[in-house]
Amino acid sequence: MKFDEKGLLPAIAQDAQTGEVLMLAYMNKESLEKTLSTGQAWFYSRSRQELWHKGATSGNYLNVKRVLIDCDEDTVLLQVEALGPACHTGNRSCFFRELSGGAGIISEDSLQR
Repeated sequence: MKFDEKGLLPAIAQDAQTGEVLMLAYMNKESLEKTLSTGQAWFYSRSRQELWHKGATSGNYLNVKRVLIDCDEDTVLLQVEALGPACHTGNRSCFFRELSGGAGIISEDSLQR
């Protein structure tokens, strides 16, 4: 695996049955190892600078079914069974808002939604 200069790599969580993208987070070597050994998703919180066991406080665990790496070995795809909403807002996916703008230009109004 090719971790960035901070020792992190992006990790995409995807519903194993539907293919829906649930969230994007970051992993360091330790969180990747914990994910592989426990079968549940562990990430690295960039804001808190600590390991984060997804669902430890909410009960919304991500049970990992498969772990795939991309062709460049710098991104991980976790195919998961989500035990509740993946997003901290209570939405099933973190990707629940649509960004729109004219001719590919994002307006300030669309960013404030």
